[in-house]
Parts: sequence; C-alpha cells; structure tokens
Amino acid sequence: MIDLWFLVIAFLWTGYFVLEGFDFGVGMLAPFVGGDDAEQRQSLQTIGPVWDGNEVWLITAVGAMFAAFPAWYSGMFSSFYLPVVLVLAGLIVRGVGLEWRGKVTRPAWCDLGIVVGSALPAFLWGAVFAGLLFDGAVAALVGGAFTLAMSLLHGAVFLALRTEGHVRRRARVAALATGVVALPLGVVSLSGIASANGSATGATSVPAQAAALVAMAVLAAAVALIWRRREGWAFTATAAAIALTSVAVFARLKQAPLPGLTLAEAASAPYTLTMLTWIGLITLPFVLAYQAWTYWVFRKRVALPR
Repeated sequence: MIDLWFLVIAFLWTGYFVLEGFDFGVGMLAPFVGGDDAEQRQSLQTIGPVWDGNEVWLITAVGAMFAAFPAWYSGMFSSFYLPVVLVLAGLIVRGVGLEWRGKVTRPAWCDLGIVVGSALPAFLWGAVFAGLLFDGAVAALVGGAFTLAMSLLHGAVFLALRTEGHVRRRARVAALATGVVALPLGVVSLSGIASANGSATGATSVPAQAAALVAMAVLAAAVALIWRRREGWAFTATAAAIALTSVAVFARLKQAPLPGLTLAEAASAPYTLTMLTWIGLITLPFVLAYQAWTYWVFRKRVALPR
C-alpha cells in the first residue's frame, strides 16, 4: 500500500506539472505573442476551458499526500511555507485575472496578474522540489529557472499547436527562443538529479538516472521538432520531458521524501491506506474520464475572435 500510494501521488504531481505547465506558459506569453487585445484573447481562449480543471490535479495531489503520508506533507509544506504561500497567492491572482479580464474595460491589471500569477508557481514549484533533493539556494534557483523555462517552452508550443495566424507564428518564435534557454538549464538540472553528489538522499537511484537521461534526450528532440515546425510532436516531446523529469524527481524522493525520513515512517496506518485505495478506485477514473472528454471537445485550433 505504501508503494502504491507513493506512485499515485507521483502520478498526480506529474499530471499537474504537465497540464499546468502549458497553462502557466500561455499565461506568461499571452501579452507578448498577442499584438492587440483580440490576439491576447485568442491566446487565453486556448486554456479557458481547461485551466481551472488542471488545478484539480494539485488539490488532489496535496490531499493524497495529507491522507497517505501526513509526516511528508507536514514536513514539506512547513519547510517551504513561504514559497507555498506565494504559490497560492499567485494562483489566486491568476484566477482572478483570467475570470475578470473579459468583464472590465481596462484589462491591463488583469494581464499583469495573469503573467505574475503564472510565473510565480512555475518558478517556485521547481525551487521547492529542488530544495527537497539538494541543499543550498543555488540549487533551488537553478531548479526554479528550469521549471520556469520549461513552462514557457511548453506553453509556446501549445499556443503554436492551438492557434492560427500571427499568434501561431509568434508562438513558434517564442518556442525556439525559450528552447535555447530551457535546454542548457535542463542539462544542468537533470544531470544533478541523475547524480548522487550533493543529494539530500545520499544514494544512487537507477530509475532516476535513466529518467533524467531520457528527459534530456527528449527535450533536445523537442527543440529540433519546433525548428522543423512539427508542432504536435513537439508538444508531445515537451510533455514527455516534463513527465520524465517528474519521474526522476520522485524516484529520488522515494528513497527519502525528506532528509532522515523514510516512506514507511511518513505513511499513514494500513487501515487508512486501504480506505484511500477504495475511494481512489471509485473516484479517480471519473475524474480522468471527464478531463479527457474536456480536452477532446476543445481540441480544435482557436481562431482570432471577431
């Protein structure tokens, strides 16, 4: 049960990073790839039907941590209290900006809220998880910079895939520019995850090493695919790179979710884990099916609003 629920939590966090990754990227890029208000609305409409549903992955992941591994939950969120509070503030400001942008006459403050509210979580989650793996502020800054760059890249490719006209062309340029930054940051960050040196766990993890190395290769392939204008495959590659990075991180955390704490020590009682398993078997398939249906319904390119 302990290993099962660790895998469930890793899956939920991975889904959050992949789906909210392009959400954050679109939010940060919308004012820059849109030449006017109509083009900004075109960019934001690509995430309009799904952004709030994507945040459910975060709520579910944190709730599962609280129920299945309370010691891990309390230690992680108390150790990184300020970054987590800033993440929540960013998500609130971003949500307000997205909801109110079409209801005010001067949406500049909404645009600023969307950009800042997207950038804060994109950076801080990388810094938090880097802080779980490594000691030192430098590692946290590099981890945050990497996740910020990956969100920009993922969002730019998503915009190129889902829009038409000038926004699509500008998004492709933005994807190439952010890819140039994300690739070296990815090499540094993923090499650190693959290496045992400086890790808080202090042990080598073969799955983490394999996932990190494949993630580097897939990230390089994503940049090449963007250059060749293969937007669908490029988006698949950026999503895979984020997912593999998450797999590498959680493979390292499985050894010790917090320094000096094992999974068995962090876990709830067997009865609690058993009840959670039954609840998850009943509810999780419906959530996944509903979100898959939502993406299928809103799969077409977004044209410029008339």
